[in-house]
Amino acid sequence: MSAAATEVEVVFLIADLAGYTALTEAHGDAHAAQAIGRYTEIVQAVLQPSAQLIERVGDEVLVVAAEPAAAVRTALALREAVEREPLFPTVRSGIHAGTAVKQGNSYFGNALNLAARVAAHARAGQILCTERVRASAGAVDGVLYQPLGAVRFKNVVDPVDVFEVVAGATLGVAMVLDPVCRMQVRPDTAPARLPFAERTFYFCSFDCARAFSERPDHYAATAPSA
Repeated sequence: MSAAATEVEVVFLIADLAGYTALTEAHGDAHAAQAIGRYTEIVQAVLQPSAQLIERVGDEVLVVAAEPAAAVRTALALREAVEREPLFPTVRSGIHAGTAVKQGNSYFGNALNLAARVAAHARAGQILCTERVRASAGAVDGVLYQPLGAVRFKNVVDPVDVFEVVAGATLGVAMVLDPVCRMQVRPDTAPARLPFAERTFYFCSFDCARAFSERPDHYAATAPSA
């Protein structure tokens, strides 16, 4: 017999690894699988009180929290932990709160769908949330909410006010992204670097530097900023 479906008020945090496809193509499936395993461990380690890891699909995780502040703190802790991880992809996150249908350990409904849209709208390293989260999260130490304006999402009737969650404290170490595999690297310890088109690009390995040298126009045009 399947579990009964009930309506619940929850907060959804969806976070995925930006550039995971590029990582897989550059370093292979085995390396990518190791990254996912480590990512899952990191998520479990940074969960704040009332936040639970519900599921992982590929490089994307769904965390459900009882309170918006718990979801915000989890997203911040996750980003900080990922940034501290050597030679690792960066993460992007979206947070939304609302009513959902819970059946067993699964959730359904518009609130979850909107959280996914917000997460997909985020850039690498960015945490985005909706107005409902900003208004109900209360004061979180060292956190500001930068308004990004109203965003129209696919299959969502009305525009949604979106905010970037900005932490006042930083790690103090500037990170850049390898333009080939999209892993985070420190410029001062990067194994390789190459100048091209009045920019300097940094690489996690000589293999990525070699791939860049073979198609510099392609990688430079699509290179993200960290």
